[in-house]
Amino acid sequence: MHAFVDALVVLSVVVAMALAPRAVARRRGPSGGRTARPALPPLAVLAVVTGLVYVNQVLFTVYVLRVHGGDPSFVARYLPEGWFDLASGNAVLRGLADGFPAPGLLAPSVLRVQAFLELPFVLSAFATVVRWLDTDLYRRLARSALLPLASVSYTAVFCLVEWDLRNPYTVDDVVVRGVSAVLTPCLFRWLAVRDTGLSRTPASVPGLLVFIGSLGALGALVLVVYDTALLYNLGRVAERLPLAAVAVVALAGLRRAAARLPDPVVPGPTLTFALHALRHWLALFFLPALAVRYGVMFGTPELAAAAGVAVAVAAIVLAWREAAPDAKRPGLVVLAAACAARAAAWATPASYYEVTLLAAMAASLVTGVVVGGLADARARRSGAGAA
Repeated sequence: MHAFVDALVVLSVVVAMALAPRAVARRRGPSGGRTARPALPPLAVLAVVTGLVYVNQVLFTVYVLRVHGGDPSFVARYLPEGWFDLASGNAVLRGLADGFPAPGLLAPSVLRVQAFLELPFVLSAFATVVRWLDTDLYRRLARSALLPLASVSYTAVFCLVEWDLRNPYTVDDVVVRGVSAVLTPCLFRWLAVRDTGLSRTPASVPGLLVFIGSLGALGALVLVVYDTALLYNLGRVAERLPLAAVAVVALAGLRRAAARLPDPVVPGPTLTFALHALRHWLALFFLPALAVRYGVMFGTPELAAAAGVAVAVAAIVLAWREAAPDAKRPGLVVLAAACAARAAAWATPASYYEVTLLAAMAASLVTGVVVGGLADARARRSGAGAA
C-alpha cells in the first residue's frame, strides 16, 4: 500500500512539472473588467455537493436508527477510530427515522453515495480557489489534460485508501468512484467552456489579501465538512457550528469585498513575482494535491513533504523567470514567507495536520504579499526621490 501511494506521489509531481507550466503559459484573454456572461461557478457546485453530502448523512442516520437500532458498529468496526459519531439522539432525526417509509432502501447511504461525491467535492473546492485568483487560469486548467489526469490521480488515491481499509462495501465503492472519475471532469470542463467572461485577477495587495482570507475561510469550511460529514460524524455539528458560521460570514463578506475592488492595475515587480508564484503553485499542485495529502498518512510522510516542497520550489523558480524582478526582492519575499510558515506551524495547536498546513499556508501567503507590496512601495518612493 505504502509503495503504491509513494509511486503515485512521485508520478503525479513529475507529470505536473511537465504539463502545468504549459497551461499557465498559454496566452491569456483580457485581464480586466467584469464577467460578461456568468456561468455556474465552482463555488456553487461546491455548495450543492456539500448539501448532498449532509443529506446523505441524515439518510445514513435514519438507516442506522431504523435498520441497525442506532448502532453503527456493523460498518464502524472496519474503519479507524474517529468515525461514526452519529447524532442519533437528535429528536428531529429520530422523528424523521420513525416516520421514514422503507428505510432499507437507504442502504447505499453507507459509504457508496459518499464515494461518488468526494471527487466533485475536492475538485470544486480547488477550482473555486483557482477561479478566485485567476478566472482565465481556471478555464485553462479545466480545458487542459490536467483535469482528467487529476481526476484519475485523486480517484486512484481514494481507491488505494479504500483497499487499505477493506470492508464489505469496498468493491462497490471502487466502482462508484470509477463512475465519478469519468463524469466529474466532464462536468467541470462543460462549466469552464461556458465561462466566457473576462478574466479578473486580484493584482494588488488588498486584492490578494482578500483572496487569501477567502482561501482561509473556505479551508475552514472544508475541514468542518471533513470532520462532521465525510467521517460520518454528524453528532459533532453542534460543536463545529460556531466555527462554520464565522467562516461563512467571513467568506460572504470577503467575496463581496472582492467584487467591489477596483479593476486590477499592473502591480509592482515584487508583487508580480508573488502573484506569478501563486499561479504556478496552484497549477503545479492541482495534479498531486490529494496524493501528497494522503501520502502523509498512507505513504512515506517524508516523501510527501519533499513533494510538497518540490512543487513550491518549482513555482518560485518559474515565477522568478517569468516576473524577472530585482533578485533581492523576490529572495526577501521567499525568506519572509518561509519564516512565517514555520512560525505558524509551530504555534498552531496539535489537531488534524491539515489545520497546521492551512495556518502555515495562510501565514506564508499573507507575509509574502505584504512584504512584496512594501518592497514595491519603497522602490517607487526611491524612484520618485531620485527623479
